Amino acid sequence: MTEFIKNIAHETVLSLASQVEIMKGQIVSKTLAQNKAVSLTLFAFSKGEEISTHDSSGDAMVTVLEGTGKFTVDGAEYLLNGGETLIMPAKKPHAVFAQEDFKMLLTVIFPQ
Repeated sequence: MTEFIKNIAHETVLSLASQVEIMKGQIVSKTLAQNKAVSLTLFAFSKGEEISTHDSSGDAMVTVLEGTGKFTVDGAEYLLNGGETLIMPAKKPHAVFAQEDFKMLLTVIFPQ
């Protein structure tokens, strides 16, 4: 049987936040799905770590699972806390900064 979502238990109730660990001074990522249509990735950011400004050909949806992250989209800043979601539109420059240790799920939908 083909698994489209990988690196995570199937048919098991779990916490997404527990699937990736914060490591001091690092950004840890775990790819759950990656193909030409979609990318699904868990991230754990150590306080002070960042992903510098970049853009994507697809719409990116971030959902913060724990902690607080600062997201800059086309110059506007957004502070997201656990349970909050933000859509970063395709082709708009965006960046991520860890105000504190935090974890997020990133879903990117690419044009077909």
